Amino acid sequence: MTYRVDPAEFAGKRVVVSGGSKGLGRATVERFVAGGAQVVTAARTNGEPIRGVLSVRTELTTPQGSDMLAQAALDQLGGVDIVAHVLGGSSSPGGGFAALSDDHWLAEINLNLLAAVRLDRLLVPQMAARGSGAVVHVTSIQSVMPLPESTTAYAAAKAGLRTYSKALSKEIGPQGVRVNSVSPGWIMTEASSEFLERLQAAEGGTIEQVRQRVLDGLGGIPIGRGAEPHEVADLIAYLASDRAAAIHGAEFVIDGGTIRTV
Repeated sequence: MTYRVDPAEFAGKRVVVSGGSKGLGRATVERFVAGGAQVVTAARTNGEPIRGVLSVRTELTTPQGSDMLAQAALDQLGGVDIVAHVLGGSSSPGGGFAALSDDHWLAEINLNLLAAVRLDRLLVPQMAARGSGAVVHVTSIQSVMPLPESTTAYAAAKAGLRTYSKALSKEIGPQGVRVNSVSPGWIMTEASSEFLERLQAAEGGTIEQVRQRVLDGLGGIPIGRGAEPHEVADLIAYLASDRAAAIHGAEFVIDGGTIRTV
């Protein structure tokens, strides 16, 4: 994706993006790089490298993995100005709440909530000590529109992240660190395709039938499509930029109109 952005928008800014090897994470890394930022990110596997980006192979669902990414970022950059928490997803099976074991619940919470909490704990204090910084948490409209057949644990974890993000904003805003969240609906990523394949295995039918069941469960998307990763990444970048200097403690929904209530 080629972004039409100011190549000096993030000049001198040091950015950490969690989970930057594919999908929304990769799009977010590319967006910050296009704006001139120095970026460090994490990856579970060896993906296609992005020029000028340090990719740390680590597992952020563990405390050790978070330590590794944070230390690499501080060593490489000398400090961090922006943290974008894009890591997330679900590996739980379909079948409703009874199909979810303790292990499923712990996996969803570690990936979708605690990975962000741990990384913030390691990186936000040095922002607060300097009196400036920005944190963006990626939550999900599932936090208010869970699909009981397939996303109960994921939705609950994202709801926890949403609440945590608000609490963090109230605590560290007075110290000069802005905290906001982005709540996407359906995003056209590899993870979305893998999610549909898991539901197909549990429920049967074709992929298109499963996709339609999911969209029906959400009530449809008024604009007729899911968001592209680069569209969500652009919103993340805006909230982290100086253009959003007065935006704090807010949640921005990007779902094509899926949530119909005020």
